[in-house]
Order: sequence, then C-alpha cells, then structure tokens
Amino acid sequence: MSKVFGPYSPIRQAGSLYYVSGQVGVDPDTNQCGHTIEEQTGQVMANMQTVLASAGLDISDVVKCTIYLKDMSDFAKMNDVYAGFFEPPFPARGTVAVKDLPHVGGEANILVEIEAIAYKESA
Repeated sequence: MSKVFGPYSPIRQAGSLYYVSGQVGVDPDTNQCGHTIEEQTGQVMANMQTVLASAGLDISDVVKCTIYLKDMSDFAKMNDVYAGFFEPPFPARGTVAVKDLPHVGGEANILVEIEAIAYKESA
C-alpha cells in the first residue's frame, strides 16, 4: 500500500460503510507514475484494490466513486480502463475536472485521482 503523506487514513470504516481516500496513479514500490491517463488509471485502480483488500474488501464492494481529472479530455480513455475493473451493477459515480492534483514525495504529473465508498454487511 502507498505511504500516507498527511493526516488521513487510506480507508476508514463507519458501520457497514468504508471510505477510501483518493488514490493516485503512483506505484507504491517505485514512487513513480505513468505518463498516460491509461497507465495512471490502471495504477489508481490497482492501488484501490490494495487498500480495499487491507480491510477484507474487494472492488465488487465499491458502491460509489468520485473521479478527479486534471483534463476532462482524458475522460473517455480513463473510462475505458476504469470500466475494466467493475462488473454490473457498476458503482454510482461523479467525475469533476480539477486544476491540479497533489503528489507528495516525488515529482509527478498526476492526471487522475479516484476515491470510493464501499459497503460490506457486518458479520
């Protein structure tokens, strides 16, 4: 899992809901990110899967995502990669364009960040 650079948790549970902090396309082993939106989206989703797994969840437990794109012209390419990680019923989703996305601990041109809410019945 990626190192946390700030006062936040990668994932927090509140009852049956799990809130996953925004994930960016930085490889946690190398602290490097891909150059294309496709590479970064794939890494974002891999990072998301790792965070979910740390709480005993998987991608099928995600019920809502918020996507932050640096350039809305990347939407279709991002969407193609993103869609490959989910099966119907797909999570609810919102997508917004942002001026910039942060990355602490290295130089990177972050193009996409995705946060999620997951749901899992308590045992």
